[in-house]
Formats: sequence, structure tokens, C-alpha cells
Amino acid sequence: MTRQPEYLPMTMGEARRLGIDQFDIVLVTGDAYVDHPSFGTALIGRVLVDAGYSVGVIAQPDWKSDADLRRLGEPRLFFSVSAGNVDSLVNAFTPNLKRRSSDVYSPGGRLLRPDRATLVYTDRIHALFPETPIVIGGIEASLRRFAHYDYWSDSIRQAILADAPADLLVFGMGERQVVTIADRLAAGERDLTGIPGTARRVDLKTWRSMDQSGYVVLPGYPEVKEDRYAYARAFALHYNEQDPVRGRPVAQPHPKTVVVQNPPAMPLSGVELDRVYELPYTRRAHPSYTEPIPALEPVRFSVVTHRGCFGACSFCALTHHQGRIIQSRSADSIVREVERMARMPEFTGVVQDVGGPTANMYGIHCGRWENDGTCPERRCTDCPALDRSHEEQVRLLRRIRDIPGVKRVFIASGIRYDLIPPGEEYLAEISRHHVSGHLKVAPEHVSERVLACMGKPPRETFDAFRERFEALQEGKKKRQYLVPYLMSGHPGCRIADMVELAEYVRDAGLYTEQVQDFTPTPMSISTTIYHTGLDPFTLKEVYVSKGREKRVQRALMHYRDPANYALVCEGLRAAGREDLIGSAWRCLVPARRKKK
Repeated sequence: MTRQPEYLPMTMGEARRLGIDQFDIVLVTGDAYVDHPSFGTALIGRVLVDAGYSVGVIAQPDWKSDADLRRLGEPRLFFSVSAGNVDSLVNAFTPNLKRRSSDVYSPGGRLLRPDRATLVYTDRIHALFPETPIVIGGIEASLRRFAHYDYWSDSIRQAILADAPADLLVFGMGERQVVTIADRLAAGERDLTGIPGTARRVDLKTWRSMDQSGYVVLPGYPEVKEDRYAYARAFALHYNEQDPVRGRPVAQPHPKTVVVQNPPAMPLSGVELDRVYELPYTRRAHPSYTEPIPALEPVRFSVVTHRGCFGACSFCALTHHQGRIIQSRSADSIVREVERMARMPEFTGVVQDVGGPTANMYGIHCGRWENDGTCPERRCTDCPALDRSHEEQVRLLRRIRDIPGVKRVFIASGIRYDLIPPGEEYLAEISRHHVSGHLKVAPEHVSERVLACMGKPPRETFDAFRERFEALQEGKKKRQYLVPYLMSGHPGCRIADMVELAEYVRDAGLYTEQVQDFTPTPMSISTTIYHTGLDPFTLKEVYVSKGREKRVQRALMHYRDPANYALVCEGLRAAGREDLIGSAWRCLVPARRKKK
């Protein structure tokens, strides 16, 4: 393993102390630099150092001047640009398109990153260093690699490579790609074609002269911009190629270029994941910061156990980013990571989270994945061939609990309740040892038609899970509560469906703090439906709420809040449910607004 610095350098002074006169690679990010494996810049940077390259970090540069972007000089190989852990527009605006007043990925929560940060940084770097290759990546670039609906401008935007002067786009989890790119450039190659998990531009003349027989060619940008059916077809075509084993190259013509995406990169093996997550992260912000980074504290003592999610929820773009194949670390590696955490002076004995996109997918595996990839015609959650045993995760959690200095081990990343076999003791185990007062689950809704549109399990599945959970509370001195994630305004959802959900919340006595108003983020099934009003796989019409109705739907989830009284009454009347306005026990709101 290559000797790693305590922190990746952010100044030339730090670089010279490490014996670096010129960096091989400079990482530019919209986040503050936090040396933690949950932060993409730290992870990619340490992977590159492990591969033998020198790496510097420019975090949250002032894009209005040249000084910050010139700070580390011109790298020998390439600049890597990322907007940060979160899409810069999701980070900057609420679902109601109101600008947020703080940024948890910045020191002191200050607003330091531009909107569309990937484009802004890339434009400035290209102007300053026109001969140096630029590679863009991270969630913002990854999910904008084709023409896409942009909620913030309410328009169809070109693929980001058609706008950004970058040489290559890395999508998904980028460890394999960035090392391959660095190796090729270090060997003197300028040809970066054919790298799995990357997309590039091809000029129109070259594209016309190429053999296109092996490509899935999408409807072009001018067509998807004007024709909702073309947009929906394009989404379905590229969605079906997002498998590293069976995926084919995908191309989409634009007026001045053609964007070509190679198949996704193969997932890292368990051994490779172990190596990545056992690199010597300090789990601290770079010492140059004098203010805390709010996003660090909730995850400082968390552990990533696996990647991937086969849930395929319609509103989630994880299928396009981490993929459906579960990649699990070894229990020994995870235990070693917690042992190192337990030796840190800041550690209080609490492991904040042990999980991944869905905590209880750890260790789940399908024998088809290696050779055939994921099945194109079925959902893994419905597959009887999938081994749903949670024994491997239970054994892991028990080992972590036994580590000296560890007092509590929590699962904060949420579990998929429909994966828990009815006769298994898993739920009792985590309720006893790994839930503080609240267990996060994500039913999202209860309406049958909305759940079907969301790709979520039916209401009966959640009801059965809730009954099992409540049965476990009997005899406890301190009971636990379910905290359900719920969603308003999702495609397919009408006001009547939200009234049904509000009544369910009332009757079940559930908390409603975790309510999300649907935000159409790039490259999800739900966003495609939101823009087109079509199911992209069947091209059937789907109802979509927008504008005021979307506000009414959100208000119905918070019907107890007096500030929502007028909107709730409006929604109840629109649904023909005036019976829920009044003084009876089952009413959601009183007949008259209470005076303050």
C-alpha cells in the first residue's frame, strides 16, 4: 500500500513538505474537504494516492477569480471536477424552489458553491489551463450524462458533456475509472476511449463514419426536447443498459456533438472494497478549517458495509449510479474499521450507522450477477431465487457490539422491511440492540396506485411489518417508534390519495416529520413521468400534479400544522371529503381555524 499523507494537500506549502513539486492530479470539489470515506473527494483522492499518484485538492474555489483555481498549479495528468456529494441545485433549493440559507457541506454552513457547479468549475479551469485534460464526475455529472429534464429551469437540457468543456465524464462509483484514466495518461496515451463507466463526446463527422451496429442510439436532443414520447423512449432505452455485464454502449446525438456512454464499470469485489475503505482516513475536516462542517458530524462514526441497491424505487436514481448489484465488504474489514474508530479520542462509544443505501441488503447475493448481470425482465425484490437471509448482517453486528470501547451500534440508514423473512429473528435483534428510539423505514405511501407508480411494495406488506414491530414493544419499559418516510406530490398521486395517506397516519398514530415533497431530480423514472406524463416503459398516460395542487398535497401530510389549515381544507373539499372537517374524532381539521 502506497504511503498516504495525513491529509491530501490543499496548498503548495503542504505539497512541498510531502516532496511534491507538481501534482499528478488535482481534484476540484464543491464540498469542503473532509477526509472521510463518505465524502467522494477523500475516497477518490486516497484511491489515486494508493495507486501511486500525487493528488491535491481545491475545495470550494472562488469561481469569480483565478487565484483559487491556480493555487496548486497545472497538474501533470488531469483535473478532476465534482460538484460534491450532492447535486448543487438539490443542495441549493428546496422542493418548492426556495433558495436554502445554508450548505451543510461548507464550513459553518456558509454558501460557497455556485449553482451548476460542475459546469462553472469546468469552464473556469478550461479557460485557465486549455491544454490540460478535465474529467468530470460525481452525482451531478453522473446523472446528467444524457439529455434530461431540469426541474430548476423547467426545461430539457443537453447532456452535460455537450455544455462542459471536459474530456471525459465518469459515472457511477469511479475508483476503477479514475485509476485507469491516470494510468493511460501517465503512459503517454491521449486516447481515453473504451473505459467502462465513462462517457465522452464524438464529433458529428466521426460519428457518421463509425460502425454504429453495436450501439443503442437514443432519440437525439432536438427530438426529446420537443416530443415527450421521444423523451420517454430515450429514458427507457438507456435505463435498460445500466448493467455492467449485459449493458451495451449508448449514444445520443446533439446538435454539435454525439454523447457516447460506455457500459457501466464492473462493481468492485469485496477484497477491492475492503482496500478502499481501509485507507487511512482521518474522519476529520482538513485542519485549515476554523469552522465545523455540519455534514460531518452525523456520519463521522458511521461505517459503509456495502454498495448497490436492487430496490429500484422509481424516484431514486441509484440504479444509474451504484447499480443494482450488491457489493459487500468482508466482516473482518468492517470490524477493523470500527476498531480504528474506537481508538479515536472523539469516539464516545456510539457507532452512528452500519449500512449502505439499504442497511439490510448487506451480504445478499444472487448467483446470476457475476455472469449474467441483473435480470432485465424482473425486479430482484420479487424474485424467489434471491437469498434473503439476514444471518450475515446479524453476525457482523454482533461482532461490532463486542469490540472494546463500543457501547452502542445503530442502524441509521434505514432498512427495507419487505426483505425481512417472516420467521427470521432479524427484526427482534435490531430492535433489541440497534435502534435507539426510532426505526426509519420508507413505505412512502399507502395508496395502491401510487405505490405501484413508485415501485414500492403494497400497503399490506407495511401493515404486516408494523404489526410485527409493535408486537416487539410489548413489555418494554422504553418503547420504540417507527419513523416512516412518506412522500407527497409523486406522479400518479391525486389529492384523494393524499387524503387516504393522511387518514392512515391518523389511525396508525405515526410520526409525519419525515415527509418529502417529490423533487424531480435527473435520471429517475419518476422524473421522466413528471415531465412527460408517461410511463417510460409502457408509454401509458400517468397523472401528474403540479403547481398549487402539489402544495395542497404536501399540506395534507402536515394537517396538524395550523399554518396549513387553508390548504388542507381546500384539498379535502376538492376530494369531496368535507366529512373530515369538523369536531368529530376522525376529522383532520376543525371547522374553523383556531385563533392564535
